[in-house]
Amino acid sequence: MEQEQEFLARIKAHQGILYKISKMYMDHRDDQEDLFQEIICQLWKSYGTFRGESQFSTWMYRVAVNTAIAFFKQEKKKPDRYAITTENIREPDDESALKELQLRHFYEALHKLEKIEKALVFYHLEGYSHKEIGENLGISEGNARVKLNRAKNKLKEIIEKQGYEF
Repeated sequence: MEQEQEFLARIKAHQGILYKISKMYMDHRDDQEDLFQEIICQLWKSYGTFRGESQFSTWMYRVAVNTAIAFFKQEKKKPDRYAITTENIREPDDESALKELQLRHFYEALHKLEKIEKALVFYHLEGYSHKEIGENLGISEGNARVKLNRAKNKLKEIIEKQGYEF
């Protein structure tokens, strides 16, 4: 019971990260919710292996990203139930609508990246250094720097092809 309460408190403190990962890897709300639940299940199953050698959030990121990658692979094998279009996007009429439009373009572009590129961008957005990104993904710091730069350039190209200007 005590371990369960501790786990729930830690998850609650970091749930925003889990939502971001879910949104980065899955296009649609239902799939995002399914992935979020799958991540929680994997975190709980793995919680006994958390030894405290790193921060809980670092361990959680690793489990969540690995779960998202595995989940994404499984979902990709299923027939596409949705079609992504930008036809129904209205022009923003205020600042919050503009931010929502920008996020929509960003996430649509993000879904077109390879799984490793998504992980690189995610870690970058969370403020990880190149060294930390490399450690988390099992690559060198230099390789993390190069791959992240390429992923950012690719993301920018995709967004521009969608017709969105910076």
